[in-house]
Amino acid sequence: MEKIKNNSLYLVISEEYGRGRSALDIARGSIAGGVDIIQMREKDKPREALISLGRELADMCRKNGVIFIVNDDPEIAKEIAASGVHLGQGDLKLFPVKSTRKIVGKDGMIGVSTHSIEQFEAANDEDVDYIAFGPIFPTLTKNYCIGANDVAKVLKAAKKPVFFIGGIDLSNIGELVKKGARNIAVIRAILEADDIKLKTEEIKRWL
Repeated sequence: MEKIKNNSLYLVISEEYGRGRSALDIARGSIAGGVDIIQMREKDKPREALISLGRELADMCRKNGVIFIVNDDPEIAKEIAASGVHLGQGDLKLFPVKSTRKIVGKDGMIGVSTHSIEQFEAANDEDVDYIAFGPIFPTLTKNYCIGANDVAKVLKAAKKPVFFIGGIDLSNIGELVKKGARNIAVIRAILEADDIKLKTEEIKRWL
């Protein structure tokens, strides 16, 4: 089974923020820059298009030693032999962790989004492989943020890797690293960059 290493940079790819670049081009640039994990998060593509894109991304990630995660749908993750699936709080109603585990198997990775200490504590006791916590800072992808006050508390209680997410970029990543954060997830900080490879390298340097 693939393992999440500390000091991992996790990129969520969504073409809507990619300034006209394809998911494959974004993935290529970020892999060249040293990204550790890539998630395919394309909310507006039909299932067949997701499967087709997912197969290409999974293949690219496999060849480069990068963990590849599918957003929302464990069945697609299994079908394309992705490393695993990421579930939002809403997805857990449709795919609770126990049934997701049956779909992806014991070697499949399951990640869960959490937006409060209560949700984090619940996920911490579940059969998941990592937890995302945020949004930490204001971001266009969510209409709220929870701030960085609970970062140390989360890290102290964590039984598995935690990825902090939400509005993280070069202007504020240092604040999180000072608080002990070792794993960071980003979307727009890399997707909106002029040079995907360079921006990935710059962020990765902090970890």
